[in-house]
Amino acid sequence: MARYYLLMNWTDQGVRAAKETMNRAAKARQMFEKHGARMIDCTWTLGPYDAVVAAEAPDDETMTSVCLALASQGNVKTTTLRAFGEEEMKRILAKV
Repeated sequence: MARYYLLMNWTDQGVRAAKETMNRAAKARQMFEKHGARMIDCTWTLGPYDAVVAAEAPDDETMTSVCLALASQGNVKTTTLRAFGEEEMKRILAKV
């Protein structure tokens, strides 16, 4: 499966309901699974992003559907990074 990192910022709505963040994370984990993806880890952060999620999905389309489903809840905005592990990078470099 492909690896992704979601850099997340709370919306105004998300901040107002900050005390629900643990419940929202649990629901997000279920949402990932419903779409055929997997949330590996959710970490709350200081700095320019409020949270970072490590995830896996079979393809970019699946991850895009997860991100749209998350954003449609109105609590977060995401910036998604596609990440490549060592073996994937070796295959990529072999094509250079």
